[in-house]
Order: sequence, then structure tokens, then C-alpha cells
Amino acid sequence: MKKRMMRLLLELLKDSKRSDRELAKVLDVSQPTVSRMRSRLVKEGIIRDFTVMPDFVKMGYEIMAINCFKSKTSEEIAERAKKWVMSKPNIIFAAAAQGMGKNAVMISLHRNYTDFSNFLGEVLAEDENVMEDYDTMLISLEGRIVKPLSLKYLAEQET
Repeated sequence: MKKRMMRLLLELLKDSKRSDRELAKVLDVSQPTVSRMRSRLVKEGIIRDFTVMPDFVKMGYEIMAINCFKSKTSEEIAERAKKWVMSKPNIIFAAAAQGMGKNAVMISLHRNYTDFSNFLGEVLAEDENVMEDYDTMLISLEGRIVKPLSLKYLAEQET
């Protein structure tokens, strides 16, 4: 990726709501150049979404769960799992994984422990013949947060 494109991407990570005019000043290029570069980043799939990073507690979530599991694998199982995961809006990330004897991970948000407990019941019922092992780490979103979840930190690394 060209250096100017990377600089634009890093500026957008800091604050994606800034106008092309503001970004042009920071990058020392013209506003039409920023518009073209932003469009190219989207077209090439480097930028998938323009979104916000909300305060999950203010949205009513108390718990973030990191769910790691080992399950049997096949194309049919993977397709069924993908369909189930995509139907759950509180699952914000899911992927194949490797480590600690597990082969998949998902991150989910929950309003309270009862909500999480119900979710866990659904997970285990959905995959009762497929799931071999399951572990969860619960994170209190109202507890001591050392570094809040944000993509803006990526903009601070050196390229």
C-alpha cells in the first residue's frame, strides 16, 4: 500500500467521521485526492465498514465473553456454525483459532449474567453432538478497564 494511502487509513482509524476537507489538510493533499483515495480503500476492500466504537456499558451490556471451544470439523458443521453465529447479533467476532487445545473462538456481549447463561445454554444445545470442549472468560465491562477496546490504537503504531 502506498504511504499516502496508509496515512489516510491511519487518520480514519483515529476518527472516521472527519470530512475529506479536514483529512486533506492533515495529509497535505487536495480534498478530491482524499476522496479518490478513500474510494479506492473501500473498492480494494482495505476498508470494509465505516462504523463507530460505542461505549458498551452505556448500550446496556455488562459482560463481554471470550468463548473458546474445540469442535469436530467438516464443511457441513462449519456452514451450520456460520449460519448460527450470523443469526446472533451479540456475537461481535467469530473465527477458526488455534491454541490451548481449541479450534474456534467467539467474542460476545451480554446485558447481564442471566443473558450470558441463556446464551451459553443455546451454544451448548446447538452443538451438543459437535462440541468436544468449551471454555469461557467473562469480562466485566463495568470493572477496571486498562485499555478500552478501540481500533484507534492501530493508528499510533509506526508504519
